[in-house]
Amino acid sequence: MKKAGFLFLLISTFTFAQHTALEQKINSIINDKKATVGVSVLEMENQSLYSKSGDKKLPMQSVFKFHIAATVLNLVDKGKLLLNQKILVKKSDLLEDTWSPLREKYPNGNIELPLSEIIDFTVAQSDNNGCDILLRLIGGTDTVQKFMDTKGIKNFQIRFNEDEMHKDWNAQYQNYSSTNSIVQVLKKFYKGQLLSRNSTDYLMKVMLGTKTGTNKLIEQLPKNTPVAHKTGSSGKNKDGLTGAENDMGIVTLPNGKHYAIAVFVSNSMETEAVNCKIISDISKAVWDDFSK
Repeated sequence: MKKAGFLFLLISTFTFAQHTALEQKINSIINDKKATVGVSVLEMENQSLYSKSGDKKLPMQSVFKFHIAATVLNLVDKGKLLLNQKILVKKSDLLEDTWSPLREKYPNGNIELPLSEIIDFTVAQSDNNGCDILLRLIGGTDTVQKFMDTKGIKNFQIRFNEDEMHKDWNAQYQNYSSTNSIVQVLKKFYKGQLLSRNSTDYLMKVMLGTKTGTNKLIEQLPKNTPVAHKTGSSGKNKDGLTGAENDMGIVTLPNGKHYAIAVFVSNSMETEAVNCKIISDISKAVWDDFSK
């Protein structure tokens, strides 16, 4: 037991020392900001973890659409759903006062769309109506929670859909995750421990095509860097508070290795531009550190 404990201490010390410069850089980015910032970075190949406030439970906002899509695809893996099966999207499903490229493309609704198209709108374009259509299809947020629980995902909770969050500002705080939890679920996803290989490859492709958050994780990375990511944003309330400005994903380095990263900016009194730049600057600092 003593030998194992010494080995753990040695590994932990090495990991911390390896990223001392990263710690200093991230501190310089966030120290003067009026916000809570959680950061976690997990190297996929050697399991080295860097985190700052990584165990804080912070609102996910649309980041939870990754967990929802994974739950849907688990049902595909079990044969209970098919990617090409047609889902009736009614006019009443396409709520007006919410972010919805799906509604913009099909304003009249009452159309049957393949499940794959709804997943793509929900994840790659962060469509709120698509999200709630998927939740209704699978039986609500409880189904997502139970699936994540069976996969050993800790510090994660989902209780409300997009429409409910839209109606109640405080509901977002009941849909939370720590950034450590995010990179752990991304590790399981990447290693094929969350879904079948086909579903993993499919969702990875969708996330690589994410169109939101171009001023977050990917902004300062070298052009055409593969980043499979999912963003989230609350906007501001009447007091000027941002509940969440988030991004998380899997980044491929030039040497072919990968790391999972999650940056959550919560309860911020900074502007939207500053909140997004925090994420962008941290992402660049991590890239510089991990690509040495």
